[in-house]
Amino acid sequence: MAFNVFIDGGAGTTGLEIADRLAGRDEFELVRLSEAERKDADCRKTALNFADFVILCLPDDAAREAVAMIDPASGTRVIDASTAHRTAPGWIYGFPEIVGREVVAGARQVSNPGCYSTGFIALITPLIRARMLPRDWPYTVNAVSGYSGGGKGLIARFKDEPDIAFRTYGLTLAHKHLPEMQARTGLEYPPVFAPSVVPAYRGMVVEVPLPIEAMRKAAPPADLRACLAEAYAGMRTITVHEDCPEELVLRAEAEPSDGIDIHVCADAEGKTARLIAVLDNLGKGASGAAVQSLNLMAGCDEYAGLRL
Repeated sequence: MAFNVFIDGGAGTTGLEIADRLAGRDEFELVRLSEAERKDADCRKTALNFADFVILCLPDDAAREAVAMIDPASGTRVIDASTAHRTAPGWIYGFPEIVGREVVAGARQVSNPGCYSTGFIALITPLIRARMLPRDWPYTVNAVSGYSGGGKGLIARFKDEPDIAFRTYGLTLAHKHLPEMQARTGLEYPPVFAPSVVPAYRGMVVEVPLPIEAMRKAAPPADLRACLAEAYAGMRTITVHEDCPEELVLRAEAEPSDGIDIHVCADAEGKTARLIAVLDNLGKGASGAAVQSLNLMAGCDEYAGLRL
């Protein structure tokens, strides 16, 4: 028997991509509401409590409201793609490669990681756990994303203003991904985060520069690479490359991808290094991650429906 899945906010970019990944799969049947029903609180509440799984693709306040509408006795299990519950007590962080497949599989409430956070956490967490990098270093994160990560408003802006070549933001240093970046890595300080957007629809590069020579208790770059490769061995969603490429390029019309490519680049003496994660902000950074968690929670093949 198929599981009923209700995507609340299914008309948005993330919701549409989740539905696309679930299309044609016999394990799931989507609960669909008309436009009028989506605006009707009673209809939404009925769908939220009827479904076996609910995936929230909503703004933070609306996501909290939706969770409050779910009767715990209904047995509905939730994946929240908003920022609302990423550090909230009682919620499991939906990054199985970091928290464990079994943990996600058994969860009732899962918070989907942020796109930038996914790259940063993938790069840093295994190295912190292995004590190859210090917890108390003031890390910096430089990142660039396709404009689809900003939702319909930013998508429209980039179409209306085709002369935008580069957009940096988060200049108040209070980006909404910072709490989960710190909490999920266990760092003593939140990183200094410099996010930016370029005129590509999808794609993302997240980089953590490391002045190895100046750092206390930092392992050589080759050891960092080996640690990451061991941490993600056998995981189809994350590839740690042995060699550093001459360049990394985001394409304006890239195909969807639900994986992460990790590179550890360094100078010849190993005195400085760049940890780099390349991913799709709409894939492993959003919709692909939600489907991966859904697969585990439903007892399905973890990678079914993913673009790998």
